[in-house]
Amino acid sequence: MRASGTFTVAEFTPAEVAGPVVETAVPVGVATMRKRYEGEVSGVSATLFTAAYDQATGTGTYVAMESFEGSLHERRGSFNFAHSATTLGEGRESEFFVIVPGSGTGALAGIRGAGGMAIDADGTHRIWFDYEVGE
Repeated sequence: MRASGTFTVAEFTPAEVAGPVVETAVPVGVATMRKRYEGEVSGVSATLFTAAYDQATGTGTYVAMESFEGSLHERRGSFNFAHSATTLGEGRESEFFVIVPGSGTGALAGIRGAGGMAIDADGTHRIWFDYEVGE
């Protein structure tokens, strides 16, 4: 089954990177995020986000782990999902997106699957989940 929607970033909070610093040509950053979702995907998420990203060229890679609470279609609950992608100025490539097995609660217990994200030319952020729910 596919559920799709849009999301906005409600909060983006950079965090200090602990431990020894290794200097590379692209700086590494860590942040927490809170997002709001609307559509067939409706709810909120808390995100742990890390990236190696060059602001000047728009080149980099991010890795994120999200804890989502809300609904996919009419099924309400929570679950984790992970995603990453690389940008080379425009567009996304080398995308990865997976629902964490065993992480579902409520009517989303037993959820498994994958999905994706896209950003429209006007800046609208889209998300979709291709999922199954079962024990």
